[in-house]
Amino acid sequence: MPTSPPLLGQALPVELMNTVFADRHGVHDALTSAESARRWLGAVAPRLDAPLAGSADRLTEDGLARLRGLRDALRRLAAELTGDPRESAASAIAELEAAVRTVNEHAGSARATPILELTEGGDVIEEFRVTGPPGELFVSAMAAEAVHFFGRWRDLELRACLAPGCVLYFIKNHPRREWCSTACGNRARAARHYARHGKPPSTG
Repeated sequence: MPTSPPLLGQALPVELMNTVFADRHGVHDALTSAESARRWLGAVAPRLDAPLAGSADRLTEDGLARLRGLRDALRRLAAELTGDPRESAASAIAELEAAVRTVNEHAGSARATPILELTEGGDVIEEFRVTGPPGELFVSAMAAEAVHFFGRWRDLELRACLAPGCVLYFIKNHPRREWCSTACGNRARAARHYARHGKPPSTG
């Protein structure tokens, strides 16, 4: 089973939501184990601040459960905002209040504060003091970013990709954008074409 979700260059909360993804074999979850979660964290690490990138290797099974819970909360918020009709994309969290509560519980649960440190050689360098469990640092930072992200509720151009079989979300950054990717756009247009001509879409 594939464990590498597509990275669309979206805001990190959207990338986290898209760790639930689909291909011709069905819907997959890229966060099924701490190892697979670390691989995903490694893929997004270049976009993270230093202390967050370094926290990926310290993700524990408990941290994985928290990351999955946060992901499910964000997908529930996204479904509400977009009016997402896709049953296959439904979040494990059914209640909107529970989703909001989950995000708020994680935001600020761990924090990295920049500090100056004097080395033995007499140099002054920047380091980070982590408050809270190190394995929780990424989840906490992602939750805080999600607060800012969804806090623009009425102005947020978040969309559910309604191409056949897709379960991803994306930011509509162009008036004519309808799909999360070119591949989904091609698939949707092919499906419409075959529907008009009474032929099933090719599975090849």
